[in-house]
Amino acid sequence: MRRVLALILAGGHGKRLGVLTEKIAKPAVPFGGKYRLIDFTLSNCVNSGIYHVGVLTQYRPHLLISHIGIGRPWDLDRKKGGLVILQPYLGGVAGWYRGTADAVYQNIEFVEEANPEQVLILSGDHVYAMDYNDMLDFHILKNAEGTIACMEVPLDEASRFGIMVTDVESRIVDFEEKPPRPRSNLASLGIYVFNWSFLREYLIRDAEDEGSSHDFGKDIIPRMIKEGRRIFAFKFTGYWRDVGTIRSYWESNLELTRPLPPLNLYDRHWRFYTQTEEMPPAYCAPESRISNSIISEGCEIHGAVENSVLFQGVHVGEGSIIKNSVIMTGTIVGKNCVIENSVVAERVMIGDKVQIGVGDDAPSALDPEVYTGLITVVGMYSKIPENIRIGKNCVVGVGVTEKDFSVEELPSGGFILHGE
Repeated sequence: MRRVLALILAGGHGKRLGVLTEKIAKPAVPFGGKYRLIDFTLSNCVNSGIYHVGVLTQYRPHLLISHIGIGRPWDLDRKKGGLVILQPYLGGVAGWYRGTADAVYQNIEFVEEANPEQVLILSGDHVYAMDYNDMLDFHILKNAEGTIACMEVPLDEASRFGIMVTDVESRIVDFEEKPPRPRSNLASLGIYVFNWSFLREYLIRDAEDEGSSHDFGKDIIPRMIKEGRRIFAFKFTGYWRDVGTIRSYWESNLELTRPLPPLNLYDRHWRFYTQTEEMPPAYCAPESRISNSIISEGCEIHGAVENSVLFQGVHVGEGSIIKNSVIMTGTIVGKNCVIENSVVAERVMIGDKVQIGVGDDAPSALDPEVYTGLITVVGMYSKIPENIRIGKNCVVGVGVTEKDFSVEELPSGGFILHGE
């Protein structure tokens, strides 16, 4: 068997997801009706036969750690190998993780004890299905020191990614992190394979460099390429999504409702595993109407649901209509409500006759770079009183209560935060 250790970088904030990550780490954000983002990376590991996994956490890790536990849903609760949570600690190297490379550097002792031949560096906040053995085979065939998974993206979107320029043998000759004028459309997916002895050398050198930002994309990989090391690009042609924005998160969820979704959650040969509550089957009342939607267990539907994703335990009252929306776990929607083009976080209480995501188009007054696409977002644990009308591109913050609503209408682009 291969001696491969997987390290999942799961400490990110995910600021572009706005209120969805205000209280939880990005890898813990719910996705697809019953999962959390980190479930996809963990499932890819075990489906690829990789059972020694370290999860590096930092920002608001409590819900994420509770979700992962000892790794039992992924068959990672093992005496030898298995899943280990790696948090910043005092003593030894010490301090908060200063970047992705520093996070791995601060856990050199853990990696050394595992004694791997290759280290697989993964992000915990992407949605994708990948057999890592294909990448490892490519890495070994090329006699590579490092391999970066990549895929072609539209050229007008390339500036959002780390971009690679390769030769005819797929060897990387140049790497630019989010260049304003990309020379290629070959984008890094944030998935790396390195020979451990090779990577260890560069991590130590980078830690001693006071001018470094200690990041793989900005510092480590460009230095490797500049010094002529054998770094190759592995082209991936399967499903991969960066759900780092409100728009991409909303779109990726709704893609799952297509008759032939780009990500097959029902593939028996490549299952996605998760830690969820035990709930009864979903109930659809006689008066309910459901089309082109995902309805998870524990849901109770008395209204109409169209082109939407409903997570576990969602209750939709009589006469309510939900369209083109993502409604997360435990949310209660009252009677005669209308919710359109919205993302409603976990355990929100919505009173009767509430309208969300309706009205004229308008840019966000809170943060137009984060809240775009005319998608209204409601933060977790919020309570919206009866008869409230909330427009498009609006934001209702985390933990907002009935007392925070001083008016009956929140116009498009507006926002309400708790205590304001």
